[in-house]
Amino acid sequence: MRLRTTVTAAALAAVTALTLAACGSEGGGAEEGSDSPAADVESTHAADEGTVLDQPFPKPDLVLTDTNGEEYDFAAETAGRATLLYFGYTHCPDICPLTMSNIAAATARLTPEQREGLRVVFVTTDPERDTPESLGAWLNAQDPEFVGLTGEFETIQQAARSLGVHIEPSYEDENGEIVSTHGTQVVAFMPDDDRAHVVYTEGVTVDTFRRDIPGLIEGELPS
Repeated sequence: MRLRTTVTAAALAAVTALTLAACGSEGGGAEEGSDSPAADVESTHAADEGTVLDQPFPKPDLVLTDTNGEEYDFAAETAGRATLLYFGYTHCPDICPLTMSNIAAATARLTPEQREGLRVVFVTTDPERDTPESLGAWLNAQDPEFVGLTGEFETIQQAARSLGVHIEPSYEDENGEIVSTHGTQVVAFMPDDDRAHVVYTEGVTVDTFRRDIPGLIEGELPS
């Protein structure tokens, strides 16, 4: 039997501190300076399970541009549907493509009716390089039904912070590599109240998504 992990906002902040990725074109890793031991979180939370929040987050008031160059109102477009939201970027060498491919593999098994009740939204943390066209091509290789959004970095950062996801502007390091630091959480909103009830961190596998997503679509929390 699996035990559902429920955390407070303060505990989520501790998890967030351990899910930052500083990614360059040559590789990725934990953000320098994040020296809190992972064991502190793992002792109370299984890395391959979703975390159920005791205080759900409302959807951010986020209006960006989709891969067709059209305005996309996140809250309005995803209303009444289970929604998975992830902040990342297309040049990420490891975590972002792995996370999205895991979700794609899980959603591939859904029926057309289930797919209609789900939205998967990828918001870039590197809008200077992720144009609507390049973002669309990258996401189409994962799943053509995934929604990609880009826009002003400050707008994206504010929305991410409202959900406890930390992101920083991309910068060029001493080797000329572009580095983008971003939280690796997948935030899951439920269809009945449009609030974020579950957070999936970097260690979550495709098996967890396959198990949980059908329930999320029906408004059921992981048990």
